[in-house]
Amino acid sequence: MHTQKVIFDTDPGIDDAMALLFLARAPELELVGITTAIGNGYIEATTRNALYLNERFKLGVPVAQGASRPLEGEASAPPTWVHGENALGDIPMPDAIAGQVHELPAHQFLIQMIRQYPHQITLIAVARLTNLALALREAPDIAHLLKELIVMGGAFGTHGHTGNVTPLAEANIIGDPLAAEEVFGAAWPVTVVGLDVTQQTMMSNAYLQRLAEEAGETGQFIWDISRAYENFHRTMGVADGFYVHDSSAVAYAIDPTLFSTSSGPVRVVTDGFAVGHTIQSRPGAWGERPSLQVCRSVDSPRLLELYRCVLCSLTKE
Repeated sequence: MHTQKVIFDTDPGIDDAMALLFLARAPELELVGITTAIGNGYIEATTRNALYLNERFKLGVPVAQGASRPLEGEASAPPTWVHGENALGDIPMPDAIAGQVHELPAHQFLIQMIRQYPHQITLIAVARLTNLALALREAPDIAHLLKELIVMGGAFGTHGHTGNVTPLAEANIIGDPLAAEEVFGAAWPVTVVGLDVTQQTMMSNAYLQRLAEEAGETGQFIWDISRAYENFHRTMGVADGFYVHDSSAVAYAIDPTLFSTSSGPVRVVTDGFAVGHTIQSRPGAWGERPSLQVCRSVDSPRLLELYRCVLCSLTKE
């Protein structure tokens, strides 16, 4: 089977960890690297979590540490009320991790890999886009060498989904709006998987219990880390389970037919009361700015079945 080479830019994070295991086990995808970002924890914590996941689940890929702050301003405090103090639901973790970070910082690792494998790398970014913006600033040519960029971020108002940090802004975009504006303006193929679709798909507790029973150690791990995540969603009025954010971006890489999209350039508001707001307009509306694909609808039952099948196939190997 032909596989896509994938680099995962992430800030693990409960949903990040769930998406990473989904990606690593999908036969259509070949994980070739992890780059870390701030967001669900400070950079030291998210990098430690990436190293831990890499080691525990024997992923065997390089982990490159990313920027410790956005392009402008200081890093905001991590949302411990969502992901816990250690960003993985406060599960017990070892005092020491054997793995070491890559010798290159994340943005230079991205440049190296994209140049080494021209038109072969799919970059799935489920965190703030700082690493990508830094890579573009240093090596603009990579925009023409990347096969595809899939971004989990933004909210465009479909189904009434407009923001989860402010009324207009999604967390990954408002975490570094200038980086998002630069990344969305580059000439690489981009698909945005935002709240418009991620908040249309729910993993219920019954679904997660089935994973725990059928997907071996991986399924039990997902159950354990997701208890804090489920508790947070309950405080936000979600009666059962939680939204499927980062794994939706991985699902798009595996099977784009799960989604319908609209085409047009995307801009990001970089200051003021609407900072972090993502707006898509008609092609040509903003001069030469390239058109992006924005996901507008999703076949949630098929997505959930895809996730389950990929994870549960582990027990049949």
